[in-house]
Amino acid sequence: MASDSLQLSCPGCGAINRVPEAKLADGPVCGKCRAALLNGAVINAGDGSFTRFIQKDSLPVVVDFWAPWCGPCRSFAPVYEAVAAAQPTRARFLKLDTQANPNTAAQFQIRSIPTLMVFHRGREVARLSGALPRPQFEQWLDQQLSGLR
Repeated sequence: MASDSLQLSCPGCGAINRVPEAKLADGPVCGKCRAALLNGAVINAGDGSFTRFIQKDSLPVVVDFWAPWCGPCRSFAPVYEAVAAAQPTRARFLKLDTQANPNTAAQFQIRSIPTLMVFHRGREVARLSGALPRPQFEQWLDQQLSGLR
């Protein structure tokens, strides 16, 4: 892979796409199914798709581990979605329902929710438990993402 190209997993079909870094802001689409690759929407991942995003994507991957019965998770969701929409080319933003996907939650030893994790090129680089207001979440995220790519 050329150093100026990034790999991005399609949230629709799962295909791995190579996108020139200079074209990230141009609205790249999947070469297989034509779905938008970086539209700012949070991607709902599951046990089957989670590993592909973590291991194959060149962009950092931010994950919100949550559950539908968790009040703080539900109150944090709009903050997470707003930040994802504001930074579509900086990182991939995934949500993983720990109740529906217990294998992945167990693999990463998720003990409290919400738990936020940042992955880069297949490895965990940061973890934070608890919901944050948007300014604090953006500050934490800036600290974690600076220098990654």
